[in-house]
Amino acid sequence: MTDYLVIRIGADADEPVSWMAVDDNGTRRGNPGFGSLEDAGREVRERPVIVLVPSADALTVTADVPAKGARLLAALPYALEDQFADDVEDLHFAAGDRLDDGSILVSVVASEKLDGWIERLAEAGITADRIIPEDHGLPRTPNTLSMLVADDGIMFNDGAKTAFTIDGIGPADTVAASGVHDDEDDDAEASRHLLVYCEPAIRERYETEWAQLRAELSSVDLKLLPDGVLPRLAVTVAAGNGINLLQGRYGARVDLGRAFRPWRYAAIFLLAFGVIGMIGKAADYYRLSNEETALREQFQAEYRQLRPNDTREVVDPVATVRSLERTIPTAAGGPQVFLPSMQTLAEALRANEAADVEAVSYRAGVATVRLSAPDIPTLDKIVQAVNASSRFTAELQSATNVGDRVQSRIEIREVGA
Repeated sequence: MTDYLVIRIGADADEPVSWMAVDDNGTRRGNPGFGSLEDAGREVRERPVIVLVPSADALTVTADVPAKGARLLAALPYALEDQFADDVEDLHFAAGDRLDDGSILVSVVASEKLDGWIERLAEAGITADRIIPEDHGLPRTPNTLSMLVADDGIMFNDGAKTAFTIDGIGPADTVAASGVHDDEDDDAEASRHLLVYCEPAIRERYETEWAQLRAELSSVDLKLLPDGVLPRLAVTVAAGNGINLLQGRYGARVDLGRAFRPWRYAAIFLLAFGVIGMIGKAADYYRLSNEETALREQFQAEYRQLRPNDTREVVDPVATVRSLERTIPTAAGGPQVFLPSMQTLAEALRANEAADVEAVSYRAGVATVRLSAPDIPTLDKIVQAVNASSRFTAELQSATNVGDRVQSRIEIREVGA
């Protein structure tokens, strides 16, 4: 749902304007306001603005032009030039809805007049999203004559092609001027129903004419406007009705600031989420880099124990392990057991971190490991852990106290070897 501020301006720049907030469902969001155009500008806030301009300055006609979009706007001046005494180069044409018979409603206004309205709005700090002739705020109801009677004139439409604003005559003469009495067909009965909008004082003023029209037409239904004509006009145009004069070269340019404004909180949240995600990724990368460095250092240390004379940096641990597999002999051509036995020993040492490996040798299927441990029970736990693997068996060959440590030698071999 979108809230609009509808502003109605007069022909005279010094004439007070009126405004009112409504939503696109036709619900009023406040009472009408009156004052200067600058006063109206202070009520805009972040709402889109619809400006109603005097319909006496914007003629609504129909045209039979099959084109669409930019081609339609380019063709309208040539299709309608015979209807205007003014040079079409000085006129602005805005296209509306296409009717059932294929013709299209067109609003025509002097470019100089439209430029003046836009300039007046700009001086008050107002940017209009739509500029609509005020008589388009009078609803078009099929098969119904609609009339809005005000002190400054009468707006009229027949629910189809005919629409005009007239001043200086009463409601009965307005209906006569529309030509409705010229139709004597039976089909014309459908358009002989009159719906009138007016203020209470206007109703009383034309009591005689209402009676006359009731005698001439099938029905006359009066709708009172206690708050003036603006609420009626505003809810109609806010619901999407009326021809927007801001077309062609007057078409609205994309205001990125306004377009972004409704989404700013979502965008801020998305940006914050992205920043947090990047921080998390950076933290993971830092942690994994440290783990990789620690693993490389551990591999380097264990490799030095196997090949103490090789001082080169190990660049590719996988290739180094494969090289060890090819160079370390196996027992009598049997299956290799050195690396699996070292893996089993490593798992046993992981559970007993107080023990350190001092040297490893492998020969004839037997791995001899020299360990330094704080005490004999730690060595026993390591032996038991290797024996629990079901593939290897470990045997403590010797243990000697050296200072506060126990130096030992353990032999690891495959079960049954």
